[in-house]
Amino acid sequence: MQAPQDLFEQATRARERAYSPYSKFQVGVAVRAKTGTIITGCNVENASYGLTICAERVALSHAVSQGILEFTQMVIVTDTDPPTPPCGACRQFIYEFASNLEIWTCNLRGTHRHFHLSEILPEAFGPATLNKARESKS
Repeated sequence: MQAPQDLFEQATRARERAYSPYSKFQVGVAVRAKTGTIITGCNVENASYGLTICAERVALSHAVSQGILEFTQMVIVTDTDPPTPPCGACRQFIYEFASNLEIWTCNLRGTHRHFHLSEILPEAFGPATLNKARESKS
């Protein structure tokens, strides 16, 4: 299944703006909100590597800052073969807002991989987990 063209194009452009002077690993993301709005993000590295922010978290944080909290699709573009999926931290971050987000990972040569977040983050920890813990203490 091919990635939505509009998201692929915007993620590719976002990738070009990545700040990755250390790793040279550029990542671009485009996420579609439930309203249809498209928000982009790119990775932003830091000399203190632990402070680096992944493109997925940049895009979602940007959306949240605009009051957007519901998402349906995400396209991630890298220049790797095969395309690179979200890291574990990003999977958890995505889950907070879209527990079964439809995701495509793509590279610049046209390879696309498609999956849902639930496939790559089984047994996820999220708001429902906290609610169940609170209920069991009542």
